[in-house]
Amino acid sequence: MTKATRIIAIRHGETTWNVDTRIQGHLDIPLNDTGHSQARRMALALKDDPITAIYASDLTRAWETAHYLGRALDMEVTKEAGLRERGFGDFQGKTFAEIEALLPEQSERWRKRDPEFAPPGGESLLALRSRVVEAAERLAAQHPGELIALVGHGGVMDVLYRAATRLDIQAPRTWALGNTAINRLLWTPEGFTLVGWADTQHLDDAARDDTLLAVAANDPRGA
Repeated sequence: MTKATRIIAIRHGETTWNVDTRIQGHLDIPLNDTGHSQARRMALALKDDPITAIYASDLTRAWETAHYLGRALDMEVTKEAGLRERGFGDFQGKTFAEIEALLPEQSERWRKRDPEFAPPGGESLLALRSRVVEAAERLAAQHPGELIALVGHGGVMDVLYRAATRLDIQAPRTWALGNTAINRLLWTPEGFTLVGWADTQHLDDAARDDTLLAVAANDPRGA
């Protein structure tokens, strides 16, 4: 029998566009200062976990986040385009409010989670689910009995949560998708199982000295 693959799934750290509620999609937005701090703290929280491989979306915000973990574990990070955020086409670069004001009919279909709706030039929820599940299953199948990390985006985390809990693609979201939250799943050929979700204890101690954290995580910016 195939041994289960343990998965730690992590959303990237915060960006200025997250703060502005601006749709990033496939646009390449870097972490802001808070995002770098979150990524350092996440890496330190996981530095003693027996992770054998790290895979990350090739978009900068996820790639930067994953590299904090890679430095903490002295491990290379592998790019995986299948872990990219949903392509939002014409929505990209606009805030939630701008989309609602400029594109009310499209905004309504988006907010109602119409599975077949795709913003012009973007992806539908069905296409996103197919891409993310295929990538996650393919990567997990390469590491039976091991623990791997997948670093991606809010849309990727949403797909994995639904896959693990068997929730319908249109079900309202009632779970957190926090930046650098630590989410744990199992995978076997029968599918995904949820183990733990939205662990943000590593972000709770605001009194920590970020400079010391950076040095401990082998972050060259922290010296």
